[in-house]
Amino acid sequence: MGKTLSIVIPSYNVEKYLEQTLQSFIEESILDAIEVLIVDDGSKDSTAEIGKRYEKAYPGTFRVISKENGGHGSTINRGIEECTGRYFKVVDGDDWVNTADFKILIEKLKSCEADYVVTNYYEVNDQTGERTKREYRELLNGNGEGHWDFKEIAGKVQPSMHSLIFKSSILKENHIRLDEHCFYVDVEYILYPLPFVKTVAYFDLFIYMYRLAQATQSVSRQGFQKHIQNHIDVIQHLTEFYGRYEKDAQAEPEKLSFISKRIAQMIGDQVTIFMSYPVEDDAIKAKFMEFDKKIKDTNRVIYEKSGEESGTLKLLRRLNFVGYRKIMAMGKKRNGMEEA
Repeated sequence: MGKTLSIVIPSYNVEKYLEQTLQSFIEESILDAIEVLIVDDGSKDSTAEIGKRYEKAYPGTFRVISKENGGHGSTINRGIEECTGRYFKVVDGDDWVNTADFKILIEKLKSCEADYVVTNYYEVNDQTGERTKREYRELLNGNGEGHWDFKEIAGKVQPSMHSLIFKSSILKENHIRLDEHCFYVDVEYILYPLPFVKTVAYFDLFIYMYRLAQATQSVSRQGFQKHIQNHIDVIQHLTEFYGRYEKDAQAEPEKLSFISKRIAQMIGDQVTIFMSYPVEDDAIKAKFMEFDKKIKDTNRVIYEKSGEESGTLKLLRRLNFVGYRKIMAMGKKRNGMEEA
């Protein structure tokens, strides 16, 4: 593999943002070390045309891959198939990178051997431009940059997709594939490679610029409600994944704990999604009960862990969902949620 880093840009109707995204990679000193794969997911706007302009201007760095619409996971899957870099990172087509720190990152990756690289990132309010730091220095006991065996930090850090870089060979050789035609696959991307990860590096750099406050985002309340079944399906697939790994003779306790905690957190998010509906919605109550039963039937470890993560869920289970409306109303109030 001749390139140091492959960056996959999942791109669906992002003509408004894509030029900023692609321009953020333009640093002459590193262009030969990176490849930027613009995976056009069946866009109906000028996304592909914008990408092709960069491909023409920088043919050794940018490449457009156009495909039928298959969702975020499908673009990452295609990127895994086609990447040639030693390392692999995803940057969504409506986000961008901090060019100055990105340049430093590439130099560090050239001599890095870790399977799993963690960096800091910014959340950027799309309306105000305000930036919020998301960094991992303190979670790693303030030690700053370093290399560890994964087991040493498994209980200290829960990185987001925006902070992660994987060794490409782990994704390719172990046939890591995410759900297609589905939202909320970020956690699959974080967790599915973990059984094969041995070493971790942390670089105290702010790389990813994550755009927030778009009303149409899948992580908005409207987005969560619209795609509620996608969120449930991903949780189910992750729970099944945990069950398979749990039975692996090579499974490591630290990784099992890391994976189960992250899935439990996602279940806690699902409880919040259910909470976003009116408490009088009996159809949502039925869906909630069905969801909870399926988790219980699939894996008891994940079921028990999720009760530890969510007090509302723990109380509902204790009372067998009797008093549902009152408990959910209390949960809304505790979470500062307006009645839908």
